[in-house]
Amino acid sequence: MLSNVITPMMKILVTRLTILTLLTIGLMPVSGNAQIDDLFNKTVKAITGSSDGEIDLGLKQALEFGVKEAVDKLSADKGYFDSPYKILVPEEARYIVSKVKMVPGFQDVEKQLLDKMNKAAEIAAKKATPIFVDAITALTIKDAMNILMGENDAATRYLETQTRTNLYTAFMPDIQAALDEVNAREYWKSVITAYNNIPFVKKANPALDDHVNKKALDGLFSLIEVKEEKIRTDQSQRTTDLLKNVFSKQD
Repeated sequence: MLSNVITPMMKILVTRLTILTLLTIGLMPVSGNAQIDDLFNKTVKAITGSSDGEIDLGLKQALEFGVKEAVDKLSADKGYFDSPYKILVPEEARYIVSKVKMVPGFQDVEKQLLDKMNKAAEIAAKKATPIFVDAITALTIKDAMNILMGENDAATRYLETQTRTNLYTAFMPDIQAALDEVNAREYWKSVITAYNNIPFVKKANPALDDHVNKKALDGLFSLIEVKEEKIRTDQSQRTTDLLKNVFSKQD
C-alpha cells in the first residue's frame, strides 16, 4: 500500500506545502512568521516524534563527527598524500614542471612539489577544527530542518556555503606558513626562476599557495560529505542515541 512507503520526511514536505497553500489562499490566518514556524514545528514533532531542537542537535552532531573524522585523517602523517585527495601539481604548472625537469638539479621537481604541497595541507588541516565548530554552532533550527529533508550531502553543502570563503581567508596564512615550514614556496620560486630562464618560453608564475589552499579545503569537505552520507544511509554509523533518533526519521 502507498501508506507503507510514505516516510516521515515525505509527510513533513506535504505538511509544509499544505500550510503554505492554505496561507496563500487565506484559509489559515496567522499573525506572523513566528506563528507559522511554531505551527510547522508542532506538526513536525507530531509526525516524527522529535522536537525541532533535537533535530538541530542531531544535525550538529553529525557535522561534528564528519569534521573530526576528516581533520583527523587528513592531518595525520601523509594524510593527504596517501588519500584520494592527494594534491597534485596545478594544471597550469604541469608544462612548467615538464620543462624544468630538463634543467640540472631539478630532475625530481615533481616529486619534491608533491611532497611539499601535501605536507603543507596536512599541517594546515590541524587548524581547521575550531573554524568548523564555530560554523556548526551557528546553524539554526530552521537550517537543520531544511538540511534533514535535503539530499545526502545537504549538511556538507550548507557547511561549505557558510564557511568556505572564510575558511580560505583564515587558512591562507596557515597554508603559507606551512609551505614555508617545508620550504615549498622558496623551492617553487627556484623552479619558476629556472623555467623563466629557459629561452623563448612565456614567463609564468602560478600561485602555489592558492592551489594548495583550495585543494586542502576540497579534501576536507569531501571527507565530511562521505561521513554525512554514511550516517544518512547506514544505520550502523549512527553511533549515538541522538543520531539514531533523528536520522531514523528519513529511513
